[in-house]
Amino acid sequence: MSHPDCRLNLRPLGTPRGVSSVVGPHGVGASPGDKKAKSKSVRGKKKSIFETYMSKEDVSEGLKRGTLIQGVLRINPKKFHEAFIPSPDGDRDIFIDGVVARNRALNGDLVVVKLLPEEQWKVIKPESNDKETEGTDELDLPEELCGSHLPQQSVKGYNDSPDVIIEAQFDDSDSEDGHGNTQNVLVDGVQKLSVCVHDKGKEDADAPVTKDESTSMSQDTRVLSEKSLQRSAKVVYILDKKHSRAATGFLKLLADKNSELFRKYALFSPSDHRVPRIYVPLKDCPQDFVTRPKDYANTLFICRIVDWKEDSNFALGHLAKSLGQAGEIEPETEGILTEYGVDFSDFSSEVLDCLPQGLPWTIPPEEFGKRRDLRKDCIFTIDPSTARDLDDALSCKPLADGNFEVGVHIADVSYFVPEGSPLDKVAAERATSVYLVQKVVPMLPRLLCEELCSLHPMTDKLTFSVIWTLTPEGKILGEWFGRTIIRSCTKLSYEHAQSMIESPTKKIPEKELPPISPEHTSEEVHQAVLNLHGIAKELRKQRFVDGALRLDQLKLAFTLDHETGLPQGCHIYEYRDSNKLVEEFMLLANMAVAHKTYRAFPERALLRRHPPPQTKMLNDLMEFCDQMGLPMDFSSAGALNKSLTKTFGDDKYSLARKEVLTNMCSRPMQMALYFCSGTLRDQAQFRHYALNVPLYTHFTSPIRRFADVLVHRLLAATLGYRELPDLEPDALQKQADHCNDRRMASKRVQELSTGLFFAILVKESGPLESEAMVLGVLNQAFDVLVLRYGVQKRVYCNALPLRSHHFQRVGKKPELTLVWEPEDLEQEPVQQVVTIFSLVEVVLRAETSALKYSAILKRPGPEGLPGPRDEEEA
Repeated sequence: MSHPDCRLNLRPLGTPRGVSSVVGPHGVGASPGDKKAKSKSVRGKKKSIFETYMSKEDVSEGLKRGTLIQGVLRINPKKFHEAFIPSPDGDRDIFIDGVVARNRALNGDLVVVKLLPEEQWKVIKPESNDKETEGTDELDLPEELCGSHLPQQSVKGYNDSPDVIIEAQFDDSDSEDGHGNTQNVLVDGVQKLSVCVHDKGKEDADAPVTKDESTSMSQDTRVLSEKSLQRSAKVVYILDKKHSRAATGFLKLLADKNSELFRKYALFSPSDHRVPRIYVPLKDCPQDFVTRPKDYANTLFICRIVDWKEDSNFALGHLAKSLGQAGEIEPETEGILTEYGVDFSDFSSEVLDCLPQGLPWTIPPEEFGKRRDLRKDCIFTIDPSTARDLDDALSCKPLADGNFEVGVHIADVSYFVPEGSPLDKVAAERATSVYLVQKVVPMLPRLLCEELCSLHPMTDKLTFSVIWTLTPEGKILGEWFGRTIIRSCTKLSYEHAQSMIESPTKKIPEKELPPISPEHTSEEVHQAVLNLHGIAKELRKQRFVDGALRLDQLKLAFTLDHETGLPQGCHIYEYRDSNKLVEEFMLLANMAVAHKTYRAFPERALLRRHPPPQTKMLNDLMEFCDQMGLPMDFSSAGALNKSLTKTFGDDKYSLARKEVLTNMCSRPMQMALYFCSGTLRDQAQFRHYALNVPLYTHFTSPIRRFADVLVHRLLAATLGYRELPDLEPDALQKQADHCNDRRMASKRVQELSTGLFFAILVKESGPLESEAMVLGVLNQAFDVLVLRYGVQKRVYCNALPLRSHHFQRVGKKPELTLVWEPEDLEQEPVQQVVTIFSLVEVVLRAETSALKYSAILKRPGPEGLPGPRDEEEA
């Protein structure tokens, strides 16, 4: 239920800034503590701007009867007066128009809405499959879709060499949630019906309405087909305040120097326009702020919302702290972490007391009696070169009959985390490690992450293993699960493993390899890597034959200056065979553990499901591909994967089109979610759409994901090592929900960290030039995917030296004709036609305000530029 304590959780992304057009009779002045404003207001009573929330009883009754709908609120970051909740039936999102209808709920909150009467629904142009009708700016691809055992960086790698390459969008060994900022970019503007008569004057004045986005229609709504109406609703209750209620931003003085308010409050203006402006008491502000406000113009502060009254446009808040100068890495990073409710404080002494005290720690003798001893086996890790938390190791032993014994060995974290201990509680609360470009906020204390649990070479380690007998084609002949002790013989980086794969017959010089323990040879390790690679290729091939899907998104890796920490350069991270090798065996282990635990405890298994794409958005995309003459089959995950691999050639233009289409296909995708098997009755919903398998879980990364720790405990109970954890299905589901929330928050933080470093790179090293491909065309602007950096930007016509521009539809395809002002008066103006899939040259350059950068089109030469290629030719 609604939490008055506003616990720090999902990001502060709430409502827009000062909704100055929804003011009551007392003007923008209404504030929580202003008695004078009250006495001046109409008939002595302050006019409410927001509706009172419904009672809990009415809400639960309405949800039961189906007259109310619940869902997670998403606010469009580009147009913060627009918000959406997903439709329970997977159809088009339900639209929430303006701040008043949003009723003080913030982005990410679990809200209850009531549908408005049909004449107040949003009208959508029948031919438009427009980006603005869905609030999809922050969609999530599950990692299994994007395959990314990408480097988790470790800041301590800095001493290795002057410059460290750091992966911004690292992700899982079992490769699953890495998606870039997929913006909804299909086609053109939406027409909105101006029928909310009773709400007149309550439109959000801060949101400029451009003619391509919002026009009134005289047409009677009843003659419109049902398809062109989007259901609209208003928020009547907040079930769970998931948003952290914290925001970063800037302090300003109130405009009216003569008001009562001016003497009591300053105005806090959040950087994120989805959070409302906030009154903060002057006593919270720096002492000289009122006399020297300009000194603080570039200072970043953190503010927490403590209240938001029905009769005030602005929330009331408490200024938590000053972070430092805007635009600098550390203050900006701390702001991002705080906004998303990431706990980056030091671990408390009571948590640290749970760790082994007598160091160096050694494995107690009794463990050897309880575990299978694999210390003599050739076992090794393959990780990013900078990784310090090594959770997984691999082994591959050839058998006399030509088959292989393949092992996945995972750090036995649950051994060190006693259930119910302060350490367990803090790990459960953090739920995941959070990877930023320059550092990691760990889920567990470093002693565990980087020392005791991490599978460093040449030391005895406690592990949980899955060992299969596999044919060279990857067919499973037998499998074994159990607790083990290993001694890794070497720590390979992806580069090491890649060079072994690429030189199958050549011996790799010792100096190019990391140290290998004397019991094993580099030849033995090399052969094991080759054998694993051979099996992984077969497993992978079979997975895609069986109907798995992959949507690889471009991911940025930065080179940082080790003294200043500033980005020196960046490149698209290359996902190679060595990454794929690790990914295949992690997927195999996760599937094996899912089946094992679910068979043993069908009511208590912690699994991971991936729902199919949202129907409405998928239909829009199908229609779009149809219009563009692209032979895409969306009937299943496998069919979509085949279409993406077959449709395109491998020349530069085709690859760019594939990148854009991959991006579009990621939009209808839903998030993968942890869940407890006992709380979901329909087993068909257990499926993982992207992997196209009936059961899946996370077992392979317990150092950095709490879900995996829970799965380890369950597997241990399955094997009779311990009692079943004392969790009823509902309690386990609650933990699963929390893991989902924190995982999503950590993904956002990671994306924002990447965005921060890229913006700083543009500022420090820009302007940056790149080819880009157009992925959406509007009346006055168009969206591009910048191919060299994998970022998306909108290019605005009014920022270009154009004589004119003209928008039209050719058939159903939107087209923008740009007429450039000639540089030389004697030249003719050059025309440039921009349509979806046009290749263009763009320049990214910093704007004067902190950390904003824009994309402009490079002026074409006098001969003009080619438009998009003919579809048949491509």
